Amino acid sequence: MEKEDWEKSVLEKVLLETVKEQRLSRRWRIFFRLIWLIITISLIYLFLPSGKGLDKSEKKVAIINLKGIISDDSNIYNTIYKGLEQALKDKHVVAIIIKANSPGGSPVYSNMLYNEILRFRKLYPNKPIDVVIEEVCASGCYYIAAAADKIYANPSSIVGSIGVIYTGFGLTGLMQKVGVDSRLLIAGKNKAMGYPFIPANKDQEVMQQKMLNEIHDQFINAVKKGRGKRLSLNNAELFSGRYWIGADALKLGLIDGIASVDSLARDKYKSDNVVDYTPDQDPFERIAKKFGVEILDFAKQLINSAEFGSFN
Repeated sequence: MEKEDWEKSVLEKVLLETVKEQRLSRRWRIFFRLIWLIITISLIYLFLPSGKGLDKSEKKVAIINLKGIISDDSNIYNTIYKGLEQALKDKHVVAIIIKANSPGGSPVYSNMLYNEILRFRKLYPNKPIDVVIEEVCASGCYYIAAAADKIYANPSSIVGSIGVIYTGFGLTGLMQKVGVDSRLLIAGKNKAMGYPFIPANKDQEVMQQKMLNEIHDQFINAVKKGRGKRLSLNNAELFSGRYWIGADALKLGLIDGIASVDSLARDKYKSDNVVDYTPDQDPFERIAKKFGVEILDFAKQLINSAEFGSFN
């Protein structure tokens, strides 16, 4: 009798382990099928035609986000350029709105985008390119905005700051106090211009100021060309580098009206179909992020499942 009970117990354990192995195997098959499904969906999403989503209606207003500091690292130039190119080629897009929220940044990339927007306006004269300012569009951001057909803002938005800034510091006084010498060797008398560990050089400061003034003049000329007769040039502070709130910017001709993205699309372009054309981050990074989140969620479900089994 004991032998029969022992055999029955062993058989039950073997059957139980077999069931567990089958369940585990089935779960892993589902897991890997889900991975392939996510890869397929991600690739389809990656190579979708212009615009985010599958909206194919006859009338769309494209939105492109200009957000953050304008620099090589932020990649704003490529983002705006590619977004504009994609939206303008879409026959269903009737207008483009650049949604701006930036304190400015590189005068080089600002100038490049300014010229590209002017070029796009000539290539597609029937598709307006407007800018809607959210919280702030100052300095380099306003440089870019000046190329648009129209600029709109909130009454409390920060607008303007048509100026150029160079920042630096000097540590020579501190170095003398702590007994530190700067042992600098250069070839070319102006190679160390702006170097913080040697005393300021008046001639070099004059050179730096001259360069800042020239860049400032380029900025001013770009704003005058872009805004034309809409600018109120009677205000001596207009190009001083100061900024205004939207309500005052309207009086100075720095903007054309008060509006949000949705109200502009609805009231000016008679469309509620607003589509985001801002290019995503690197496509492989986009897939990896989407992919990783999906896999992580599924893995958690597997681990927390009572039927997942054990590797013991």
